[in-house]
Amino acid sequence: MRLLLDTHALIWWLTDDPALPQAARDVITSPDNDVYVSHVSAWEIAVKRQLGKIEFPLEAFEDILATNQFEPLPIRLEHILALGNLPMHHRDPFDRLLVAQAGKDRLTLVSGDRQMAAYRVRLLWNEM
Repeated sequence: MRLLLDTHALIWWLTDDPALPQAARDVITSPDNDVYVSHVSAWEIAVKRQLGKIEFPLEAFEDILATNQFEPLPIRLEHILALGNLPMHHRDPFDRLLVAQAGKDRLTLVSGDRQMAAYRVRLLWNEM
C-alpha cells in the first residue's frame, strides 16, 4: 500500500503519541508499504511553529524523513490544479492540498480528520 501521512499523523508518529491508533501504526511500520510525507506537512509545521503552536526541529525535516524511511512528496503543479477542482468540504488549505495529492497520486491518506471522509480519497485510521 502507498500511504500519505496527514501532518498530525506524522507528528503523533514521531512523538509516539497514543492518539495515533494501532491500525495506523501497523501500516506505517509494515515493510510492504511505502510511506510518503508531503512538503505540505513541512509548510504546515513551519506555520504552526511560527504561531507558537508547536515545537518541531524543522531544519531536521529531511533527516527525520530519512531516519523513518519516509519518502518526501513534493508539491507539483498537477496537485495544485487538482486542488482547484475539489469541493469546499474542508476549509483547511493544508488538508485540502493533502487530499489533492492523495487523489492525484493514488495514495491512501492516513488521517483522523473526519472531514477528509467527504472527499473521494481512500482513508485509513482506526481500521484496515
